[in-house]
Amino acid sequence: MRILQLIDSLEAGGAERMALNYANALVDTLGFSALVATRKEGALLEQIDSKVTYLFLDKRRQLDLGAVWRLRSFAKKHRITHVHAHSTSFFIAFLLKLTLPSLKVIRHDHYGNASFLSKRPSTVLQSTSFFFNGVIAVNHELKVWSERKLKSKNVIYLPNFIPLKQEECTKTTYLNGNPEKRVLLLANLRPQKNHFLLLQVATMLKNSHPDWTFHLVGKDFEDDYSKEIKSKIKELEVENQVFLYGSRTDIPFILSQSTLGILTSVSEGLPVALLEYGMHELAVIVTEVGELPNIINNGVNGCLIKSNDPVSFYKALVALISDSSRRKSMAKALNQTITEGYSSKNVLEKYRHWLENL
Repeated sequence: MRILQLIDSLEAGGAERMALNYANALVDTLGFSALVATRKEGALLEQIDSKVTYLFLDKRRQLDLGAVWRLRSFAKKHRITHVHAHSTSFFIAFLLKLTLPSLKVIRHDHYGNASFLSKRPSTVLQSTSFFFNGVIAVNHELKVWSERKLKSKNVIYLPNFIPLKQEECTKTTYLNGNPEKRVLLLANLRPQKNHFLLLQVATMLKNSHPDWTFHLVGKDFEDDYSKEIKSKIKELEVENQVFLYGSRTDIPFILSQSTLGILTSVSEGLPVALLEYGMHELAVIVTEVGELPNIINNGVNGCLIKSNDPVSFYKALVALISDSSRRKSMAKALNQTITEGYSSKNVLEKYRHWLENL
């Protein structure tokens, strides 16, 4: 097999990280692995393994026939057998399939608003679904949706994974606040990540534990949601408790400086952030959305809180702040969960077996 991972950008998002993870992990086992970014490069560019064959397509519009032709030439030159299209890149993969019918084309569904699937636009997905040889879903809800709504065949649930061996990174981000009292949220500034829940909790914690701080790492799209967050930080007077860093490439270094990891989302697929928290042995508090309830055993390897419940979230946070031994035991249990069930080795074995049987 000669597999091409297709992704629209190399910004530091969950789908983008997974396209990178697949490309890097497969290059040693297959001998050939390719990664194509269609519209935009970004922070993940420097993390591509030197052995991965890479192309930036520079796609300028939704229907860019020149980009399709460049992708077709690349696929023919490198004798690609499988195109693995992540997230919204499925459409150009569909167009490529029309020009090279022998290609096996896979759609990887990373849809982050999995809790609101009834509102998901599906017209284009439905009209193109017949052309895909298989679908990978990052949680069980998405798997069922593809099977029932799109009538897709060969749908498999494969969890996101994280490499067991973390690459060295340049240490550039130094977090503010007390080194032993930092709460980290790895999440791009998108509405489904619900940073406003964090701000409510930060306001309560300011009164009871003013020396604890919150650190928000993720792409700032500088849109209305971003402006609302920054305005709310000032309104609540938590500028000394809540810090924004934007998109960063030295995530392992940031994790090493953190005490707790949290997710405040109203909807998720399977967040890569949780895998990173677990790999770096952080105790976590997360909301009960997406695939998270199937990973977190409440009270054993983390704390699971109902979405949009600031009081319960605050109480869980205070309980962990007050009990360092409990934090450590939860962190170790989560690390075991992630290394045993969400490592590249385990997932890629299932992935290759599934591909071989398409």
